[in-house]
Amino acid sequence: MLLEAIYHRPKGCWSYGYDDQTIHLRIRTKRNDVAEVQVLFGDKCAPWADMQIAQMGVIASDERFDYWQATVHPPYGRLQYGFQLLSGEEQLWFTEKGIHDNPPTEHLGLFEFPFLHAIDIHKPPAWVNEGIFYQIFPDRFANGDTSNDPVTVEQWGSKPTYTSFNGGDLQGVINSLDYLSELGITVIYFNPIFEAPANHKYDTGDYLKIDPHFGDKETLKTLVKACHERGIRVILDGVFNHSGVTFNRYLDVVEKGTESLYYDWFHINEWPLEVKEGIPTYKTFAFEATMPKLNTANSEVKQYFLNVGRYWIEECDIDGWRLDVANEVDHQFWREFRQVVKNAKPDAYILGEVWHDGMAWLEGDQFDGVMNYPVANAILDFMVFHNMDAFTFAAGIGGYLARYPQQVNEAAFNHLDSHDTVRLLTLCKDNKEMMKLAVAFQFTFIGAPSIYYGDEIGLSGHFDPDNRRCMEWELAKQDKDLLLFYKSLIALRKAHPALRKGTFRALTAEKDSSLLVYERAEGDDRLIIIMNAGKEDVAVSLSLPIGEWRDVFSDEIVNEAPSIFQEQLSSYDFRILSSCKLESRTNH
Repeated sequence: MLLEAIYHRPKGCWSYGYDDQTIHLRIRTKRNDVAEVQVLFGDKCAPWADMQIAQMGVIASDERFDYWQATVHPPYGRLQYGFQLLSGEEQLWFTEKGIHDNPPTEHLGLFEFPFLHAIDIHKPPAWVNEGIFYQIFPDRFANGDTSNDPVTVEQWGSKPTYTSFNGGDLQGVINSLDYLSELGITVIYFNPIFEAPANHKYDTGDYLKIDPHFGDKETLKTLVKACHERGIRVILDGVFNHSGVTFNRYLDVVEKGTESLYYDWFHINEWPLEVKEGIPTYKTFAFEATMPKLNTANSEVKQYFLNVGRYWIEECDIDGWRLDVANEVDHQFWREFRQVVKNAKPDAYILGEVWHDGMAWLEGDQFDGVMNYPVANAILDFMVFHNMDAFTFAAGIGGYLARYPQQVNEAAFNHLDSHDTVRLLTLCKDNKEMMKLAVAFQFTFIGAPSIYYGDEIGLSGHFDPDNRRCMEWELAKQDKDLLLFYKSLIALRKAHPALRKGTFRALTAEKDSSLLVYERAEGDDRLIIIMNAGKEDVAVSLSLPIGEWRDVFSDEIVNEAPSIFQEQLSSYDFRILSSCKLESRTNH
């Protein structure tokens, strides 16, 4: 065994509370290097003879490592443990003392999980992994009230620019709720809706006021109430890393300089506030002079924005926050933000915009989930850009799953595009079959899938501002086949517990191959997904487990006994096989 590859450390994603009675233990070994891993565990205050042994199973593999996991239930909350690794005749023990040949004979020196405190367990809202998210850019989704249109409003469907307005508003969303309900949406994520000068509203002027071009507080209340009546939740975009230059505290600094009571609300390097060779004399989002960075360590700033987080939950009953540029705000602010939000609504969802490894924010004291850019990028690299083969893709996904505790993976926000990226159909160069393949993986993977408005009817678009086109409401111009496809995947996800909370296991993923086969399983509910991400047809020969397997879309029985599933799968095609019958189905 390669000793250098063996790794475990208490806490983090290696030993954590999954629920009030359950601890997950993980260990890493070199890929295909260890045949068996067992964990010796027990209570440090109980007799040594009471120690138990549990088998560990490989939950994920990346290119270099296997990741093993065991589930244990400490009856008294306390846990001490050590690992036994076996490979052929070789046996090793791994404890806090290190790696050694002889088994431990006493509690002292084992790894320790001191106590399973319920308050320390990361508990994302239970509804998140059941959710189907839909992201709305308010100015471009639907115009339901022309009386609040900006003076410079342009015709609906006109080419978007950085400064153009098209009149979309909250009333337009209210008028479109039947459409969203029929699609199967259960959560709406809004880009910012607070008063701000730009069309994107990330340059907030007033955090306690709905932008008049979108409506007012009463409109939002009506919207949230109407959504809740349809079983749809609503989360808002909170821009607390920076404000806009119309924010009254910033304007006071501009007017009074160092004499302003709000001078320390911002990170000011030197006075006066100006831009020198493209760099502002104050810290900003990126180098955008219109977005001065807020000093969230300042107690007054902190209290102001904690109040904002609470205010919209209490006033309008929103269901959570998506937090913009979340990784650039101090951790202590987010810890207090979580306490305030959860006190106002315990099952509110707190979603951070983090484009990289988010573990530092996902230990139960800050965010419930993060935007899953690493997985989105892997899907695109494999299925759209062809930058990797099936082995590399599956290894990357395995490494991602091992990076976080299980409940974090289950509450991840899985998107393929957004207002910050090129639209999916455009990335696919208008190849709908390629797009469908990527979406099929998104909807059959762990975590909650999110649709960027209009993707489901064929909306395309390059980088900002083109990716923020107006929603197409003219039925003749909507892609009905694509819409039907999205509806079928949403129905599939809602019908199968395995897709919402089940395990993920790669079955076939070879080097230099475009064929990917994986399984999702939860109890008796099992699905096998077969995908060809290549440009050429591929022959599939797969041994199916015992049982009756059906194609979820055609309801065709694939086999009734253990047999080999054989098929020639065309470019970008896929099959989803289920061990149980799906009542509602649609041809993809």
